Amino acid sequence: MRALNVGPSGIEIAYERLGDPAAPPVLLVMGAGAQLVNWPDGFCRELVDRGAQVIRFDNRDAGRSTHFPDAPVPDFAAAAAGDLSSVSYTLEDLAADTVGLLDELGIGTAHVVGASMGGMIAQAVAIGYPDRVRSLTSVMSTTGAPGVGEPDFSLFAGLGPPPADRASFVDWYVRSTGLAASPAFAFDEAEVAERGGLMHDRGYDPLGMQRQGIAVVATGDRTAGLRALRVPTLVLHGSADRVCDVSGGRATAAAVPGAELVVLEGMGHNLPRELWSVIAGHVMRLVDRVEAA
Repeated sequence: MRALNVGPSGIEIAYERLGDPAAPPVLLVMGAGAQLVNWPDGFCRELVDRGAQVIRFDNRDAGRSTHFPDAPVPDFAAAAAGDLSSVSYTLEDLAADTVGLLDELGIGTAHVVGASMGGMIAQAVAIGYPDRVRSLTSVMSTTGAPGVGEPDFSLFAGLGPPPADRASFVDWYVRSTGLAASPAFAFDEAEVAERGGLMHDRGYDPLGMQRQGIAVVATGDRTAGLRALRVPTLVLHGSADRVCDVSGGRATAAAVPGAELVVLEGMGHNLPRELWSVIAGHVMRLVDRVEAA
């Protein structure tokens, strides 16, 4: 489905709504370059089976939502030095898109769950629109503060950019996902390949991913905003995450008053099938506690 004229930017957002529309809404926000299909169907079913209404969507510049092909090519070196002329938008703009989608769906408040960059967007939603957030769950994400949640840049050395043709892209996606995957859990290559094909077919945009990535750089440190939150918060992070070090999750939990931190041993920067039930259980325990209150 597609929502039109979403948020202050008036963009289009592709989304899916799963489960009972009368159930508590759990809004899933994905990371850089990712799409709604990066929330595995089986994981979404785990949430629905536990009593959630699940909404997943494509951020701007991903999948079937609005793309910005005429925007400047991101210059990360310049942005790091303070020149933000190649930045097209910030995480606050992505947060406004997210709230705009809730508006279009007629949802006043939601339980917001974000993974990776999606966790940063979810944090920005809670900071900027606290009256729209019933609870916040930040998964494998960080605060934006320097020195925490840093990636291991050697991880993808030699991988190269994503190819344009479908078969080569799927192979590239399987390799890149495998590099970031959880060492303590099985890597389902067939499931990842199928998802890679879906991503290619739905509109994978390498420059869109870069535009999202430079939005993270431009937005900076959210620690002060997180410290002011009074939103029930859960932080989930893998102990073996090399894309966003577990220190990012620890810093997030330390910043938000009353936040619960759960470190998942052996999990990397993905959602392994063996942990779908575990992660969904943690999320829904928070949802149920807030709904009961």
